[in-house]
Amino acid sequence: MAAVSGSGGGDPVPERVTRIRMTGTQRRQQLIEIGRALFAERGYEATSIEEIAQRANVSKPVVYEHFGGKEGLYAVVVDREMSRLLEMITSSLSQNRSRVRVERVALALLTYVEEHTDGFRILVRDSSVVAPSGTYSSLLNDAISQVGYLLAGDFSRRGFDPGLATMYAQALVGMVSTTATWWLDERTPSKEVVAAHLVNLCWNGLTNLEATHNWRVNQARLPRRDGSRSKLCSLYHDRLMGKCLICLQGGLNAEPCLPF
Repeated sequence: MAAVSGSGGGDPVPERVTRIRMTGTQRRQQLIEIGRALFAERGYEATSIEEIAQRANVSKPVVYEHFGGKEGLYAVVVDREMSRLLEMITSSLSQNRSRVRVERVALALLTYVEEHTDGFRILVRDSSVVAPSGTYSSLLNDAISQVGYLLAGDFSRRGFDPGLATMYAQALVGMVSTTATWWLDERTPSKEVVAAHLVNLCWNGLTNLEATHNWRVNQARLPRRDGSRSKLCSLYHDRLMGKCLICLQGGLNAEPCLPF
């Protein structure tokens, strides 16, 4: 609070700060916005009711009156951000088809990061502090369920095992989510370019899926107990400074492998 000199040149008189009059709804929205900014900047534990009240130019009882305390305010902030992000992702999943759907989901998440940065920081950092059932992880699980359902139908039509759809959904959603977290601080290239590259990787991978997969590495091709080496071993030898990782794992001396 600033101070001004009295008219007689005596002790300074505190300057009275004018409080902006708001309706209950307006005040509540103001406190939510201030709380969201502070929670994103400092985290839940480092944010205090005193600072929230100070930034809003109100007394602490006003914050308690609207939310019951810091935990209540934080829960409202998390719930709003969860609803906003879930709506954007769900809309993208349900309103498009095939490749466009993948692109729109990636772009929806990146758009949320861009337009609601504070909210995203809160969700990925410590939203589970007071809202264990409404966290970013639970939102991703919802997205995985929806993507898994869509992939299962696509897999069945293409002759793939629909039972693997959930695993693929985990991989796809995890890739997009991790990229979005990285882009939170990078912001380059643009969200459209990032989404395009994600689609390129996801779509080309899904388009060229193999109905069956034959593992190229198996126990029969590892170093043998009699000291001889398999063809697989020869592929790795001399690539690791004359040492063969497979030979070392097999407890053999790293001698030159037989030609492949």
